[in-house]
Amino acid sequence: MAVLRMKFTKNKRDKLAQVLWILNWISVLTGILLFSLGLFLKVEINKRGELMAERDIQYVPNMLIAVGLIACAINFLGGKICYDCVDTTKFLRWKLIMLPYIICTFFFTFCVLVGALMCYSMRGELEESLDLGLTEAMRFYKDTDTPGRCFLKRTVDMLQIEFHCCGNNGYRDWFHIQWISNRYLDMSQKEVVDRLRSNVEGKYLMDGVPFSCCNTNSPRPCIQRRITNNSAHFNYEHQTEELNLWMKGCRQALLEYYTDIMQSIGLTVLITWLFELSVLTGVRYLQTSLENVVRQGDPNSESDGWLLENSFMETARTNLNIIKCLGKGNQIDAGNNGDPNINVPSTSKAHYGPDNVPPKETPEAS
Repeated sequence: MAVLRMKFTKNKRDKLAQVLWILNWISVLTGILLFSLGLFLKVEINKRGELMAERDIQYVPNMLIAVGLIACAINFLGGKICYDCVDTTKFLRWKLIMLPYIICTFFFTFCVLVGALMCYSMRGELEESLDLGLTEAMRFYKDTDTPGRCFLKRTVDMLQIEFHCCGNNGYRDWFHIQWISNRYLDMSQKEVVDRLRSNVEGKYLMDGVPFSCCNTNSPRPCIQRRITNNSAHFNYEHQTEELNLWMKGCRQALLEYYTDIMQSIGLTVLITWLFELSVLTGVRYLQTSLENVVRQGDPNSESDGWLLENSFMETARTNLNIIKCLGKGNQIDAGNNGDPNINVPSTSKAHYGPDNVPPKETPEAS
């Protein structure tokens, strides 16, 4: 029994073909949209690539770019097919192509769905990449005279100013690394020398943060040195001075920024998938109804259209049997040394000449 059988008159078939022609061209535009979204996400990731560890997080934008290009090609072809299907005689040139086209489009729509789900599943890998990348960037913050790292100070400062964040997880992350280069330390001061000697690794650690951590909304001048020393500043309590520094970590700020982008893109791709699926359903109805018209021989007659000619279980069982038959056809009987003709019985009779009399056996001389 056919699944979701519908009746189509000639007028309905023509209108369906015309609507699908328009929808396919709209789908070409959605393909351009997917390509643009993938390109935008790729640019946004590369824009702050130096703050991310070497992780393969480019597969999501690359997937969207590829899906967008394929969507343009598939829907352009689909528009041409639907335009010709308004005329039943022109359908004959596409008859053998439409079923493979529908199968390929079905797998393509599945890829669109995968792309939408990937946008939501990327958060974990992105968070790990940001955590490792920001830690490395902060560690090399002081290396302004080292080739390949001299730009990291400006990058981190601009990040903290733009996203109103400080450190990786918070401003206290700066207490555990040396972010001031030794070239700017006065070694003639006893305090500096003692602080270097007190550290096992010889690092100059202090309870201070870069200027870019200062909160511009603070009513008092920014305190970025001796942050935990209340007696070093007038009318100051570091545990309650939340407005002095940005409290949010940059990893959380960047993760929220990229998560908002990916959720918006994921929703757009999901809507695109539903649209592509509806177009594919219409093309399937058009293909089956036109094939039934060709079988009937009357282009003006009413015909049936369906999604599947048989039920889901029967279709799955038929396809499974086809796969099994293909597998058996490729097997060779290994018990007979690989020769498939050994056990084949002969149907031909022996022929012994004009009289068809077998020759007499000649006894051997002893």
